[in-house]
Amino acid sequence: MNRLIEGEDFYYNEQGLMVLTAKYHLQRGHCCGNGCKHCPYEYKNVPEPKRSELLSLIQDGKKNN
Repeated sequence: MNRLIEGEDFYYNEQGLMVLTAKYHLQRGHCCGNGCKHCPYEYKNVPEPKRSELLSLIQDGKKNN
């Protein structure tokens, strides 16, 4: 993968942590299973029950990771 570009591939949240964007995840090409905030793969590789919890938060519009 090429060098990451701030604002396109990632940003820093209020706690100073790096958050990867959906664009980055799409370029990677698969779900890593870590429950990333902007996962475009519906958390396919995240184990249950965490996957169901994350999907529920998205449906409720409350995802705040």
